[in-house]
Amino acid sequence: MQTGVREMNPRIPVIFYANHAYWWDGFWSPLCTEEFFRQNLHIIIEYQQLKKHRFLTRIGAFSLDRSRPRSVLDTLRYAAELLTAEGERQNALWIFPQGKIEPVDQRPLLFLKGTASIVSRVLEKTPSIYLVSVVSRIEYLGEQKPELSLSFLEPRLLTRDEYSNADELTAYMKGMTERHLDELGGKIRTRMMDEALTLVKGKDSINRRVEAFVRFFGLEKR
Repeated sequence: MQTGVREMNPRIPVIFYANHAYWWDGFWSPLCTEEFFRQNLHIIIEYQQLKKHRFLTRIGAFSLDRSRPRSVLDTLRYAAELLTAEGERQNALWIFPQGKIEPVDQRPLLFLKGTASIVSRVLEKTPSIYLVSVVSRIEYLGEQKPELSLSFLEPRLLTRDEYSNADELTAYMKGMTERHLDELGGKIRTRMMDEALTLVKGKDSINRRVEAFVRFFGLEKR
């Protein structure tokens, strides 16, 4: 996690924009919020997914139905209202601008303009907003079980004067996400994860248990 992510001004709202490669993506946000931040958490999830998994509303999720244009506009306005609401905690929105699950290494990524539209609405009510790129990759790193890696870039503080239009901001976020994913992929491949933090550790995989068994009974080859 880069400098500044945990030092954001709590009076300024933040949008975490993330790639969408896995069904589990919506679950990373409450985990990170609990571990690193003290925020009012909100997550936009596709209507069909939220309809099937209503329990996600308990972690701050609300839906966006792209099949109904009027509903999309209502959702974007609602997101902006949540981000600019009064409160003691920082208002945070996690969003997946791709709008659907796509392979993590697909290039170019397709980013929809909804995130930029929310930013525009927020800046009508408040002078600035943070934008934070978050990317995730699930890889097998010499283990039976896969490992999830999350990476946060340094926040960008976007002001009213800097905002130009939805197309430009969408292109910026898409480019940042592509570079961020490639950078994280390079670190994983070269095992340059010395600064990584372990948030959740599951049960040992079979290969770890076999190695422990061999060490315990002194069965290593001599």
